[in-house]
Amino acid sequence: MGSLPNTAAEAQQLDLEDSSRNERVQWLINSPEPPSLWQELVGTVKGSLLTPGKKNSSSNATGKHAMSFLRGLFPILSWGRNYKASFFKHDLMAGLTLASLSIPQSIGYANLAKLDPQYGLYTSVVPPLIYALMGSSREIAIGPVAVVSMLLSSMIPGLVDPAIDPIGYTSLVFTVTFFAGTFQAIFGLFRLGFLVDFLSHAAVVGFMAGAAIVIGLQQLKGLFGLSHFTTKTDVVSVLTSVSKSVKHEWYPLNFVLGLSFLVFLLVARFIGKRNKKLFWFPAIAPLLSVILSTLIVYLTRADNHGVKIVKHLKGGLNPSSVHRLQFNGTHVAEAAKIGLISAIVALTEAIAVGRSFASINGYHLDGTKEMLAMGFMNLAGSLTSCYVATGSFSRTAVNFSAGCKTVVSNIVMAITVILALELFTRLLYYTPVAILASIIMSALPGLIDINEAYRIWKVDKLDFLACLGAFIGVLFKSVEIGLLVAVAISFAKVLLNSIRPAVEQLGRLPRTDIFCEVDQYPMAVKTPGLFTLRINSSLLCFANANFLRERILKLLTQDENGTEETAKDRVQVLILDMTNVMNIDTSGILALEELHTELVSLGMKLVMVNLRWQVIHKLKLSKLVEKIGADGIFLTVAEAVDACLASKLAINNL
Repeated sequence: MGSLPNTAAEAQQLDLEDSSRNERVQWLINSPEPPSLWQELVGTVKGSLLTPGKKNSSSNATGKHAMSFLRGLFPILSWGRNYKASFFKHDLMAGLTLASLSIPQSIGYANLAKLDPQYGLYTSVVPPLIYALMGSSREIAIGPVAVVSMLLSSMIPGLVDPAIDPIGYTSLVFTVTFFAGTFQAIFGLFRLGFLVDFLSHAAVVGFMAGAAIVIGLQQLKGLFGLSHFTTKTDVVSVLTSVSKSVKHEWYPLNFVLGLSFLVFLLVARFIGKRNKKLFWFPAIAPLLSVILSTLIVYLTRADNHGVKIVKHLKGGLNPSSVHRLQFNGTHVAEAAKIGLISAIVALTEAIAVGRSFASINGYHLDGTKEMLAMGFMNLAGSLTSCYVATGSFSRTAVNFSAGCKTVVSNIVMAITVILALELFTRLLYYTPVAILASIIMSALPGLIDINEAYRIWKVDKLDFLACLGAFIGVLFKSVEIGLLVAVAISFAKVLLNSIRPAVEQLGRLPRTDIFCEVDQYPMAVKTPGLFTLRINSSLLCFANANFLRERILKLLTQDENGTEETAKDRVQVLILDMTNVMNIDTSGILALEELHTELVSLGMKLVMVNLRWQVIHKLKLSKLVEKIGADGIFLTVAEAVDACLASKLAINNL
């Protein structure tokens, strides 16, 4: 009799646990409807443009809402209120140092893009000013970059030859820039950053390395002073063109002058890396090279002895280019395609650069605001004679080393470039083209990261395949093919994981309520009569639904040695952990219904655990929850196992 109170107490405790468990199941089953597609779309746009804040029902709520919108669109309104005078000293020095590097590089990158030199300088004026108003990075330096310049010069000449129709070529570049800015703004507005992520880190490493080599080979034209050069970018065509042209039109003075300053620039870069206090030396080295080489050519009249010079460089502020945008021509579709590719490449480089330095300084970089800022600055640039601008890693590193505190350093740089356009462009008449080639070549080693490629090889062979594919594609075919190969391999990897996701058996870790994969944790204990599986896929859809159903049934009918045996002699309950499944389509629902029917025919019960919001909503609409029953839905695996054991669903002789 003494045991009766204990038995009664235990029974009461079990009843309480069952009641609590049933209550939690009802929370899951009766969860509210998830937001519709339209609501998610509107919420996405609001989240992109509005800064979070407390709700306000007062009469000035509209004004505060407008201010929140403006602060979301223009971060300078938020951090500008706390800007200190002491910051300006650092930003001024950083901006001037940045300008000393930006001016010669911008001229060189314009040459790489097959544009007149002034367009590179224009691109270092308007885009940095717009970014200063809208960007969220403190350190990033905006302007033309080598990879995007090479991308444009490799794809647009197939539509309009710059040698035959330079005005038409320049107008098409502005049109491409307009499309690039439009796509970038759309990516930010609707939070489509996942499109940029299709260029994986490994693909970017390979692409940058291949592009660096291609850009370096392209500079052989300027280094040797060649007039006839191939329009193709692959290594075979370039080397063939160089070998043929050198025999007839090689001017040794170009090579000697260019190589001498290339050595100087590389030595300055080495010194700056070895001694961080001398960061300013490699930053001003390009400007020193331009000044010295220009003086040498002017004083010796080397241009009369075969040294090719820049000649006329148009000065003044950015002229309007609205009238030069081509939306009715025959190349609009191609311009949009090139704009999309340029937008993705530019965003990938800028966000990678911005996040790298943001992590160093311990703050978060808002990717959505970055996309909006990049989009609007390139839209504005396309209307003011600029081509596609983005964040430069080499110039950002200089900006950071120079001690910049905010993006005001970009404003200082832009103002300095404006002064150069107004006052000093005539002095660059005798600047040798070989020096511009040397400046570009000296910046290329930073794009090749052999250590990172080796790390990718060690960590993930499929990722390295994407890296290698991008590298070989750019090097031996074209930039477009290299990007296509990289995206294709990255997408194939995602697709492979999506259509053949893993299904892992779970067991309980000793002395806990934690269930883990038995392959990873051999000490995990399986529960007799129960078969617990976790689906490792975020989407149960047409691409993987049948594979998962067949895989689950095959696992149910195999013993531990992999041999077939009667399922109902081993298992009476199948517990599916749906924690990782974020969404489901009609094919996935049909597969679950078929699985439930087959389990019933085998005398088993289907139990599902932790159904996510979209999944439980769709299963309720399809009536599958009714078929399974409320006693087949649980919040956690531990609750499901305990309930099955308590109700004697699992084994008869426990």
